[in-house]
Amino acid sequence: MHFYDFGFDDDLLDGIDSMGYEYATPVQEQVIPPILAGRDVIAAAQTGTGKTAAFLLPVIQKLISEPHDKHKVNCVIIVPTRELAVQISQTLEGLSYYTAISSIAVYGGGDGNLFAMEKKALTKGADIVICTPGRMIAHLKMNYVQMDAVRYLVLDEADRMLDMGFYEDIMQIVATMPKQRQNLLFSATMPPAIRKLANTILHNPAEVNIAVSKPAEKIKQGAYLVYDEQKIPLVKYVLGQKQFSSVLVFCSSKQSVKRLTGDLKRAKLPAEQIHSDLEQNEREQVLLDFKSKKLKILVATDILSRGIDIEDIDLVINYDVPHDGEDYIHRIGRTARAASEGTAITFISDKEQGRFQKIEKLLGRPVDKLPVPEQFGPTPAIREGSERRGGSGGGKKRYNKFKRK
Repeated sequence: MHFYDFGFDDDLLDGIDSMGYEYATPVQEQVIPPILAGRDVIAAAQTGTGKTAAFLLPVIQKLISEPHDKHKVNCVIIVPTRELAVQISQTLEGLSYYTAISSIAVYGGGDGNLFAMEKKALTKGADIVICTPGRMIAHLKMNYVQMDAVRYLVLDEADRMLDMGFYEDIMQIVATMPKQRQNLLFSATMPPAIRKLANTILHNPAEVNIAVSKPAEKIKQGAYLVYDEQKIPLVKYVLGQKQFSSVLVFCSSKQSVKRLTGDLKRAKLPAEQIHSDLEQNEREQVLLDFKSKKLKILVATDILSRGIDIEDIDLVINYDVPHDGEDYIHRIGRTARAASEGTAITFISDKEQGRFQKIEKLLGRPVDKLPVPEQFGPTPAIREGSERRGGSGGGKKRYNKFKRK
């Protein structure tokens, strides 16, 4: 379906053209019409499916075609992370470039000047506000934010927000808005907690379910079975095997990010880190350097597994096994984007084997287990349930590459 078929305003179509969009993705085809019709929507869709434009385009269209108070907040988009807020803000800026839509991204970090700029925009009004829950709560507590004109509420990455403990903050923000409004909820997964949230906020919503996608066929997946203390040396080994132009390493904790980045730097490898302990300007600079290819290796927490759009990453390393299969798909989906190819390697410690087996079940096939070079010494045995294969007690020959030496 071509974007011209939705009946968008010419100024909005100019913005769509400038962004290089031509044909709608499946989620856009299914979500845009009910939003334009004024219905609440609950949609299950992953990052990378085009869901940002799926809610931005119809909201922009409604704002430019229907009367509204330009001196108040008209639409609030709540997201879990600063990075996603920035990305949506940038996409919005491009799509609305030829329109009179005003917007502001409100997120934590930064200095007092940033807070003052946010306060000014919230006080004078903005058509669209993209915010993280905590930062918006900070502004609301000062009693200058007027939410009485909000007509559109968007909850993006709702499952991640609940995982991060933002339920009460979300409900506190929603309580300041008029009850008569259009509500849009987007989530990669639909656990009972999301259904409960939807039942509380949404009214007779249209439901859209874009099935969880499998990783792109062009991603070459592999895994090493190792002990925890072997992970850092093996990362260095993998990075030394060939010249990679862009490498993204995911760790499950800030402590792992800091430790690994320090070791890579001591090995004279061009690595930097990104996590929530960094100041916002530091994080933005690291991301800018990585996007522009000034920085080759970025070590990050799962804060970057969703809501970041960087092309041409040729290697993704899962230093830790992700907590669930969908996080795995989000992580490795950072590579082999567009027409490129890529590699995704996961390091599996002995205690992480069960978790990785669940990921393989979601994938519908096992991930190739790569032989660990002999210089790294003994490695764990492959386990299936309570059985061990190929360990120090012997095992089938095809598992010998993981035998204890």
